[in-house]
Amino acid sequence: MSKSRGRSNWNNKNNRIETIDNSIVSKAIRVFLVTLFVVLGSGVLILCIIADRKGLLGGKPTKNTEKVNSLSPQWETIPEADKFYIAGNDAGKDPEEGAGGEKTIPEIPEEDKDYTHIIQTLDDNVVTIGFAGDILFDDNYAAGNAFKKHGNSAVGVIGDSLLGKMINADIMMVNNEFPYSYGGSPCEGKTFTFRARPESAAILNTMGVDIVGLANNHAYDYGQQALIDTMSALDSVGVEYVGAGHNIDEASHTVYYVTESGMKIAIICATQIERLSNPDTKEATATSAGVFRCLDDTLLLERIREAREKNAYVIVYIHWGTESTSEIDYLQRDQAAEIADAGANLIIGNHPHVLQKIDYVNGVPVVYSLGNFMFNSKTLDSCLVLASLHSDGTVNLQFVPAIQSDCTVTEATGGEAQRIIGYMNSMSSTAVIDGNGYISRR
Repeated sequence: MSKSRGRSNWNNKNNRIETIDNSIVSKAIRVFLVTLFVVLGSGVLILCIIADRKGLLGGKPTKNTEKVNSLSPQWETIPEADKFYIAGNDAGKDPEEGAGGEKTIPEIPEEDKDYTHIIQTLDDNVVTIGFAGDILFDDNYAAGNAFKKHGNSAVGVIGDSLLGKMINADIMMVNNEFPYSYGGSPCEGKTFTFRARPESAAILNTMGVDIVGLANNHAYDYGQQALIDTMSALDSVGVEYVGAGHNIDEASHTVYYVTESGMKIAIICATQIERLSNPDTKEATATSAGVFRCLDDTLLLERIREAREKNAYVIVYIHWGTESTSEIDYLQRDQAAEIADAGANLIIGNHPHVLQKIDYVNGVPVVYSLGNFMFNSKTLDSCLVLASLHSDGTVNLQFVPAIQSDCTVTEATGGEAQRIIGYMNSMSSTAVIDGNGYISRR
């Protein structure tokens, strides 16, 4: 074989090798691009699912509309209020219907959009709002440590029937009596200062909580930065807050919930506690974070009137009263009347850490104190209050008796339930709770 023939064969071989190499590289590139596309697509899908569950795609998450089994009697029909629809709807009318007869959500005024949530209710014609009292997740204290021992979950800490009612509520609210933070310094000279780990805010999700009140005398226990951290922690788990903010406009803001049937609920939260000229718990200002204080209730009454002008059912969740006594004080009594006259439809109080009476003030139901819900290891009577708003304008209130004991809280039944209801009735002059917990005027 000549050198020229050998060189020719060698060149042909090189050409074939180069062709094969190019084919392999081309195929590898195609495989890489397909794999990259699949991975990126899967990642985007996963991120969308997570964002949707956390409420990052269009506001706060809505609750699962599948009911949790619990013992909950049918609501009675006790007329208490007119119909409450979003501004622009006349009382007595159904929300506007689309061409196919489907209900359409009324337009939300631009100024309300930051704090307005469209909610899907378990019943198209009823929205149920649950209220519980003081909670504490600081695991340096018995109550907070109980949640920690149960895997940062309410299961095993809150009794099944009570927890079922909380999860079934379309809107569930508690008093968040502490900040979530790793930073800050305790208020100097304050006897009790609380602080929970930011990740413990996720416990609220296991409780079915949608919104917390921050207008209280412990939200500022570790200063301004810890309060700011608290708001961030709540945002991270999709729980709304009211009664505190980065400035007074935020702190005094009203949170609105609008149902798919068009009912509109407004929640306002404020505190009159630490009745001092220089309280530990700082009031929000035009330029600094703090809570919404209402010892001077001028701004509170203004917010109530604004909400009523928007045809909302107005709930005021207020921190007031004197600790460890069932007796209401004069500031509760006087302010309840002012709040009612300003247009509130329901007043829910906390701070005393014990139950106080339920009464009607100028026609408005007032629950003066919900008491502790899950705050310490003491044995104390407690409750869950459920407000049910019907599209025909009726409002039902139910008092669910409960007992906090040994770092758990459970629904009271049988003789214990009747004892607590009897105790509440003994304090109330204008309201009565029947054997099933339904509240009406005497």
